[in-house]
Formats: sequence, C-alpha cells, structure tokens
Amino acid sequence: MKIGLGLPNQVRNVRPDTIPLWAAKAEEAGFSTLGTVGRYAYPGVSDTVTLAAAAGATSTIGLFSHVMLAPVWPGELLAKELAGIDGVSGHRLTLGLGIGGRPDDFVVDGFGMSGRGKRFDRDLEIYRSVWNGDPVGGGVNPAVPTGTRQIPLLFGGFSPAALGRMARIGEGYVGASMPASMVAPSFEAARAAWTEAGRPGQPRIVAIGYFALGAEDQGRANVKDYYSFLGEEMSNGSAAGVSGSPEAVREAVKEYEDLGADEFILIGTTDDVDEVSRAAEIVF
Repeated sequence: MKIGLGLPNQVRNVRPDTIPLWAAKAEEAGFSTLGTVGRYAYPGVSDTVTLAAAAGATSTIGLFSHVMLAPVWPGELLAKELAGIDGVSGHRLTLGLGIGGRPDDFVVDGFGMSGRGKRFDRDLEIYRSVWNGDPVGGGVNPAVPTGTRQIPLLFGGFSPAALGRMARIGEGYVGASMPASMVAPSFEAARAAWTEAGRPGQPRIVAIGYFALGAEDQGRANVKDYYSFLGEEMSNGSAAGVSGSPEAVREAVKEYEDLGADEFILIGTTDDVDEVSRAAEIVF
C-alpha cells in the first residue's frame, strides 16, 4: 500500500506560503501523492490553487484531490483549470470528485445545491469534451492545448449514484475520513458496483485519514472546527479520529492495508511543516 500526504489547505487560517514547502518536503521524504481537501466557504486555500502550487514545487510526486466539489464550478471553466494543472505538472494529476453537501460552498449564482447531481453528470461529459480539444463557447477554438489528456477520475460518496459514476467512468473510489471499520462497507460497495458494471479487475481504492503529531490538541481542534456544521456529536467524533501518536498512525496504516486499500493519504491538521518529517519517520 502506498502512503501519501494530504496538504493542510483547509486548516482554518492556514499560512498559504507553507503549502509549497509541505509539497517539496513530502516529495523529498518519499510520499507517493500530495492530496487536497475541497471546500469554499472556509478560510483556507482552494484545492485548485493548492494543486497548482504543489505542482510548481515538485517534479515527480502524484497530485490528487480528495475530494473536489466539482458542481460548485461551471464545468468548462473547471475543466480548463484542471487541464492546466495537469499539464504544468507533467500529467501527475488524479481527480477525486464529489458533489458536496454544504449549502454555503455553492457560492456561484445558478450553481446551488439543487440539481447538483444531474449537473455533475452533465459536467463530466463537458470535462471529456474540453480535454478532447473540442471547440468551446460557440467558436472554433478549443480551451486547451494539443497534448491535453483525459485526467483520471476517482469518486467519493456513499449514494448509489456516486458508486454508479465510479463504476461507469471512474478508475476508483475515495473513502471518507473515518476509522477503517466505518469505511470498510463503502470499500466493499465500490468493489461490488465495479463488478456489477462489468469492469475488469478491481477499482483503485484510496483511504484518507487525519494526523497530528506535533500539536495533537490543536490538530483535533482544527478538525472539530472544520466539521462543526455536522453538530457537536459528529464533529467530536471526527476530532477523536485524528491519529495523534506514532502508534495511532501505524495502526491506521495497518487497518487500511488489511482492508486492501491501494493507497492511504495522511492529511495534515496544522500547517507546521515539520509534520511532514514526523510522519515520514513513522511510515517509512
């Protein structure tokens, strides 16, 4: 199982200039992937900007969104942004996509919560068309340069619609940031949907989880704050799930490996750059 590192782009009031430092140190340490968390109505750095900054600060490590809230964007604009990030990174980008569930993240007029699933399905077709180099805007020009590829897609979510998208056009599934025992059923559901769709082999399964090694209490407080919209009980549960010691990190790695995950991404809960080396010392 590969081990990736999630950038702290959605830590409240993150210092943006630490993001490229995290990225460079993670690549040097040997992590497989740099991940980003997606949200808009929160004082962090957007996943598109974070991925672009990480692309510029690195040369070999994978880039991954876990997950990006695609329906908050106009489809053509997001497709062009992502093609640019993939291109400047040397085709290192993989997209983990979801539809979102927080009304305040839908900040663009006409792109609200209502109908977001149907809009997402339409936008997935738009992405393919844009990346294929088809003309946009009613004119003759494509939005992207020659050599743009179809970016690999993974999907998150628990609904039959989410699993169906993954099985039809995706390359795999992104689990929720919950303990392995709680995520296991969704991994099995993803594998079952893949088989039922007649896809060969198995979907790529990516697990994600939070860690805080240098300032455990602050890390847990940051996660609780991020999930506060879910209420006291759920946000406390999310905070309790943060791996706050070397033993907890090792146990999380083992549990996800036992579930057959292909990759486990440890997500930073503070913007302390030294967290990169602390995590690396444990998992490598």
